[in-house]
Amino acid sequence: MIQITTEQMAVFVATLSVAILSPGPGVIAVSQGAFSLGRRRALTYGWGLAIGASVWCLFALLGLTALFRVAPWTLTALKLMGGAYLLWIGVKMWRHAADPLPDPAQARARGLWAGMALNLSNPKPALFYSAVLLSIFPGALGLADKGAIYAVALSVELLFYTALASLMALPALRQRYFASKFWIDRGAGFAIAALGLSLILRP
Repeated sequence: MIQITTEQMAVFVATLSVAILSPGPGVIAVSQGAFSLGRRRALTYGWGLAIGASVWCLFALLGLTALFRVAPWTLTALKLMGGAYLLWIGVKMWRHAADPLPDPAQARARGLWAGMALNLSNPKPALFYSAVLLSIFPGALGLADKGAIYAVALSVELLFYTALASLMALPALRQRYFASKFWIDRGAGFAIAALGLSLILRP
């Protein structure tokens, strides 16, 4: 039986919605993917990003932050590996900015698993979800409560990335991308690499 209240869930949805609107590697990557590959390919990639982000919520519900407190080196290791992965993605985007547009039919790299990998490379959502869950749901959570919270988190993440991919794939925005592909790709690559570097260097 679910014990959490409607008010608590509404606050959770509002807090999560505001948080995922802030620019991060997932937002940058799915926007650039929608520009270059179109809505259909970007949606699959976006859904992978949503699932990857929601997995951190699941980990937080299962007590991942308790592990971070008991063994701080695990968080450090995750930050280093995640930061290195984001750096690699950013450098690839920077180096290939001058390449011609890929054929959407052959663009297999930007699929569900690639999206999941990108958002799982950044452990910050685990800390965010843990802090939010502790502040909004301070009491003990049963299995049904945790299931409901995860379902809501996944739904919000899916809705956000679906909307973002669909918006950024609009013809008018794609035409602007085509005219400035080199600089947009360079900017996206730099931003993702910078996020990866900050993840490695920030204590």
